[in-house]
Amino acid sequence: MRTAKVSAACAPWVRTRLRTAPGITAALAVLVLVTAFLAAAFPRAVDAYGTEALRREVGTAPPGQSVLEVTSPPPPLGEPLPAREQALREEPLSGIHRSLLASLPEPVRADAEDSSYGVHTTKGMVATEPWLPRPNAAPPQFRYAAPSALDEHSTLTAGRWPAVRGEVTAKTGEVEAAVTVETAAELGMEPGSTIAVPTQGGQPLTVRVTGVVEPLRPGSGYWTVDPLYRAPSLVQDPGSPTPVYYWTAALLLAPDAGPVLLDTTGEPELYWRLAPDASGLTATDVPRLRSALASLENGPGLLELRSLIGPNTALLTNLDALVDSYTATREAIDPVVTVAAVGVGTVAAVVLLMTGGLIGGRRHGELALLRSRGASLAGIGGRLLAETAVAVVPAAALGLGLAVALIGEARWWPSVVGAGSVAVLVCAALPARTALEHRRPLLHGAREDVVAARPSRRRTVAELTLLVLAVGAVAALRRRGTGSDGDLLVSAAPVLVGLIAALVLVRLYPLPLRLAARPVARLRGAVGFLSLARAGRASASGTLPLLALLIALTTASFGGSVLAGISDARDEAALRAVGADARISGESRPEALTDGLVADVRAVRGADRVVPVRIEYANPLSPASEARSDTPRATLLGVEPDAYARLDRAAGLPSFSAGVLAAGGEGDALPVIVSPSVAGKLGDGPHTVRSSGGDITVRVAGVLPRTSAVDSDTFMIVDRSSLEVSGPTTLLVTGGRLDGKALRAVAHDADASLGVRLRAEEREALSDTPLQTGAERVYGAAVGAGAGYALLAVLLSLLRTAPERRTLLARLRTMGLTTAQGRRLLASEAMPQALLAAVGGLLVGWTAVVLLAPGIDLAALALAGADPAAASTASLRADPVSLVLPAVGVVLLTAGVAGVQAWWASRRGSIKELRAGDTR
Repeated sequence: MRTAKVSAACAPWVRTRLRTAPGITAALAVLVLVTAFLAAAFPRAVDAYGTEALRREVGTAPPGQSVLEVTSPPPPLGEPLPAREQALREEPLSGIHRSLLASLPEPVRADAEDSSYGVHTTKGMVATEPWLPRPNAAPPQFRYAAPSALDEHSTLTAGRWPAVRGEVTAKTGEVEAAVTVETAAELGMEPGSTIAVPTQGGQPLTVRVTGVVEPLRPGSGYWTVDPLYRAPSLVQDPGSPTPVYYWTAALLLAPDAGPVLLDTTGEPELYWRLAPDASGLTATDVPRLRSALASLENGPGLLELRSLIGPNTALLTNLDALVDSYTATREAIDPVVTVAAVGVGTVAAVVLLMTGGLIGGRRHGELALLRSRGASLAGIGGRLLAETAVAVVPAAALGLGLAVALIGEARWWPSVVGAGSVAVLVCAALPARTALEHRRPLLHGAREDVVAARPSRRRTVAELTLLVLAVGAVAALRRRGTGSDGDLLVSAAPVLVGLIAALVLVRLYPLPLRLAARPVARLRGAVGFLSLARAGRASASGTLPLLALLIALTTASFGGSVLAGISDARDEAALRAVGADARISGESRPEALTDGLVADVRAVRGADRVVPVRIEYANPLSPASEARSDTPRATLLGVEPDAYARLDRAAGLPSFSAGVLAAGGEGDALPVIVSPSVAGKLGDGPHTVRSSGGDITVRVAGVLPRTSAVDSDTFMIVDRSSLEVSGPTTLLVTGGRLDGKALRAVAHDADASLGVRLRAEEREALSDTPLQTGAERVYGAAVGAGAGYALLAVLLSLLRTAPERRTLLARLRTMGLTTAQGRRLLASEAMPQALLAAVGGLLVGWTAVVLLAPGIDLAALALAGADPAAASTASLRADPVSLVLPAVGVVLLTAGVAGVQAWWASRRGSIKELRAGDTR
């Protein structure tokens, strides 16, 4: 009888491995989850703040800059008059309007509610009615418009809405109109007022005002593209030899009254004003948006408009200038952010490789045994890939899902690529490491001490290649800056600098260990010698943590210096704009600020010091009798020498001794402190200059490159008491916690025309754009992530050698090593590499900042909202806190983890670590 074959029980490999080491699997999954989230969130965050900035740029721009205005003259005179009149009526205009809204090329879209159309005259026509105001005896001029949906954009405050009586033609003798509240108030109009409009036939057209309206949204494009729709304006007559001003305004006809304008002398024009809808725009639409706008202005899109409306149709808009401004700022900011992304990405990749190395090192004996018993590399690699993918792929997918859920409105594929790259790297690291280490079935290999290892030729060639790349990247970054178009090598310059430094330190690492071991060996204690011996016997392959630490510290130091440079640039720009913590200005007033106001300002909560200054702008550097239009001019500052000198010193600016201004001069010459440019014009001797109180004779007593009161390179500082007219026009206030509201109230009570500017508000305005705030958040997150990965690299390096440390302590305890000595031994053993990484990271971070500072432009990131005429700069400098803090953190964390390991090892028994046959 044949017995049935019974198969051997065999547990699935993946399930067995997961049950054997659930903690390691969970830790790997968490690391992959965090890294995949960061890799997926970065491109989405960049897209998100780019999209928000684009929508704000377009959506908040004045309608006159963003609107798409399509214009066309009326049909030519050769066509029949009824056909010409029909083209100006409401129905055909609205039909074209609907066609325009539907025919705009993607991604250009119009907001139908804010868009309008109609007919208007482009030339003002004189009104001779005697009751109209004439500021300089010049009669007002009116333009006439028949806009669409007037009742939907305004409310009636007096009279009734204008309407048409029958069918309006070019020969109609009277039509009705409405005016806005402001037009009615300035020009004395009311329901029933009539205006005679000149026509080509000689018989005037009567326009009767039937209603007064109030705009519902005065800031909308309906009322602001042509501001005369909303309010009248005083304009200067360009043909008059003397300044003559006259009123100009617009009267709003009924929507279907457009044909009557054909017979006027105002040169009527058809218009469609399409307000852009920015709600659907994204950052990735910018290239298509620019192309579509160019096509509409002067390309195929314009030809389509002309086929729809007429051969002389034109489209005018400044929307392309807004998009160009956004693009320029984005192109200046993105490379700086890319530098941080490349840095943290490199550190994350190294930490992931370290994690794979840690897992592979723990399983070295197991895998070597499998290999010695005939397992193929492909079989072992496949099993490792399967057990890794089971934990890694779901974790990466979850990280991707979290990034998508938290950061909306961004492209999918960059996030998928980022999270997928993390998963592929982690899944491939362990099998690849196995294939490299177990090509030959060796159970035990010779020790590779770091002090005895000799670099191979391949390693030397690879290091030299990286050195060449680093030198090229640094040179390119210094020469071209970060504005080079998407050059990833340039963005990787800080990482390459840290990488080269790490390779150099790895080669030099054995030297200080050998030098330190010799004198320590002569000491009586065994802890010092054992710690250095253990550090020197570390595996040569264990230098990967040093590589990760140096790159992470370089990235964190460089990123921290960038953020510090941004903060310093904004502080500097705000100080230049205000001159102190607050500024109360009355330079445009003929009267000086009173002593009572100075006392009231001193009493404001938070005001520590109030410095009165007299500022006279554009004073000629010559006597009044010799001053001409081309005479050099400078700003004269009358100050109290002691108080103003203290103000300059408190602001960190170059200062002067108060006695320089208080001292007497040669003869009657007043000592002045001037800027370098003014010093070159005045010379060394006495010189007569103009002031508001008359001519004064001055001599140069000192030169300062800058001063607090004005942001100018042409200034003169004189003792205010020496001036004929010495009343202050400006108050510079310092104080750490100024009450801005109370300060404004005091200034307004003294004079409503006084202006108050706060340094804190000026600084806040410099970081108000979504591009700036978004880029700063991303950069700060990148720096924080880099620091976190640096600390994780320290933990991984210590965990990698934890079993050896426990075994060492167990063996040494059998030889009489005390618990305290064991703790000192573990801490001392971990310190050499930590100190090397900390000192090296500090020096390399400083070197990277110094080398790359000339090529890093922080102006767009720091000062996007600054006055273009301001002299503020934004340069990269080494920030001591950013350099020292990460390095100190690495040393403290290393000492803390080593101490915890020693304490934990001392509480456990030694039986497990002293098993017979253990080769550790």
